[in-house]
Amino acid sequence: MLRHQDHGLDIRLMRTFQILLDECSVSRTAVILGQSQPAVSLALKRLREIIGDPLLVRSGSRLVPTERGIELGARIERVLAEIDGMVTDHVQFDPSVDTRNIRIHGVNCLGMFFLPRIVELLRREAPLMQVDFCGTPDEREIFNEMESGAIDLVIGNWLMPRDNLRVAPLFDTDMVLVMRRDHPMAARSMLSLDEYLSLDHLSPTPYISAAISPVDGRLAQLDKKRRIALTVPEFTLVPPVLARTDLVFTSSRPFAEQMAATMPFAIIEAPAEFETMKFFMLWHERVHQSPCSRWLRGLVRRVAGELNELGNLHSRKAGLRDIIPA
Repeated sequence: MLRHQDHGLDIRLMRTFQILLDECSVSRTAVILGQSQPAVSLALKRLREIIGDPLLVRSGSRLVPTERGIELGARIERVLAEIDGMVTDHVQFDPSVDTRNIRIHGVNCLGMFFLPRIVELLRREAPLMQVDFCGTPDEREIFNEMESGAIDLVIGNWLMPRDNLRVAPLFDTDMVLVMRRDHPMAARSMLSLDEYLSLDHLSPTPYISAAISPVDGRLAQLDKKRRIALTVPEFTLVPPVLARTDLVFTSSRPFAEQMAATMPFAIIEAPAEFETMKFFMLWHERVHQSPCSRWLRGLVRRVAGELNELGNLHSRKAGLRDIIPA
């Protein structure tokens, strides 16, 4: 006879964790649930005790999920979707037979190490869907199209996502500089900010605003500006241009390592002021409860979890994370 394991994990705790994972904030979660902050902190403490993992840890002024937290979030999302479907879904959502079109805005530097795996799972689980990965240089277009429904999901890496959108962290990675191996700075392990600003830079996004640029956005916070000596219209042109010039390119480490695996580039640490590059998902409230959107977000979370498990992401602060107080 099967016995129920009394671990204490119930639907209410799972819903609380799902919102915590989306909001990355105890106070905002409390507002959404109509509870006090101590009540939400107590729920998080209980979840940690049940799972045996901190699940969410402090990173600056925000919370970020641990690897276990990302994995658990994807599983809980699937469980809650099944439970909600028993009550509210008149027509079951089945990605394997669904024929809708979905449109995902993804930052270009995800191309080599993240998007291909997402595409692989989309083709396997939703072979009849038409999927459009798009990019736009204008911040206003991104958010206007999300509001209108033209974009279903955004995978971004800029500094401050808009407060009126749902946001969920995916992973962090450190920022690095890529340059020719015979560049005068190639033998250095890290540059100071002043040294960094003295160089000529290559950017693949000539029209992007600082508001959605992790590099220029951070420099704007520091009241600094780099000299972009050359822009190119797409990321695929970055490696051949770097190989023939003395320009430097600032990027996430996974993208840089993909470049260095195929061409003779040097990779060095970016100035400490840049901290880490944070990747996240954004979606509009209008699709938050959509079964398709929940499935899509869960799929992206699974890929992020795989990358973390494989150790493909590097953070110079990986060993300094502190558990937030319950």
